Amino acid sequence: MSKKHFAVIGHPIGHTMSPFIHRELFRLNGIDGEYTTEDIQPDALDREIPRLLRELDGFNVTIPYKSAVIPYLDSIEGVAEEYGSVNTVRCADRSGRTTDPTGFVRALGAAGIELSGEVCVLGAGGVSRVFAGEAARAGCEVTFGVLESDKASAERIIEDIRKHHPEFRANVKDIGGLEGGYDLLINATPVGMYPRTNAMPVAKEVLGRSKAVFDAVYNPENTELIKSARELGCKAQGGMPMLVWQAAAAQEIWLGVKFESEEVVKVITSATEYMNENFRGN
Repeated sequence: MSKKHFAVIGHPIGHTMSPFIHRELFRLNGIDGEYTTEDIQPDALDREIPRLLRELDGFNVTIPYKSAVIPYLDSIEGVAEEYGSVNTVRCADRSGRTTDPTGFVRALGAAGIELSGEVCVLGAGGVSRVFAGEAARAGCEVTFGVLESDKASAERIIEDIRKHHPEFRANVKDIGGLEGGYDLLINATPVGMYPRTNAMPVAKEVLGRSKAVFDAVYNPENTELIKSARELGCKAQGGMPMLVWQAAAAQEIWLGVKFESEEVVKVITSATEYMNENFRGN
């Protein structure tokens, strides 16, 4: 098999775990693969995206181009159209998909956390749309906990989800006024991310009245939110498993490979160790 070439695009690309994670996943299936980073200026998209489509076997897309890449593709598949977001491009057929929902659902399953009942999503950014959309697909009722400045964004997300899931039950509350009682609380904000690791997006009392917590932040491995949730007896999962599972799903699209859960768990462990050594996560 000839060498395969992949990349992740974004701006600014900064420190990214993607090259390490994909190299580890390539190794599991004996793939001779190269994975690089492409920091692309916004005014260079018209030149750079066509070049990447010609030169690469596939690429991932991160902030701020998950929507901007869509006009350059021939097709959008799966739930990418529903979310208006593409994070995985297969160059052979110029198709786009999103593996974020797969990563999220697989990460919850690996932690024994059910996506059911009453769910609270903290924040109203792009990843909040994915979390709320998957909750809607599972028949959950969703409360958005947001700052006053983000309430309009949360309402727009609800409207967009109802176009695909008309029965979606959702409401918006001030993040400081949340009381808890959720089957699953999801942090989709950057609060608690390195280097400001002492912060939590909600009070401990909210966690104490909730059953499970998922924190999309992966650096550090154990955020204050995760540590507090576990101290209070909640099931809790950080963001690294989602990051690795969405990468594995991308390789399944690019290469037609499959991954066993046990294999992915080992990559999650090695990726966490690599992050702690190189990005001072803990």
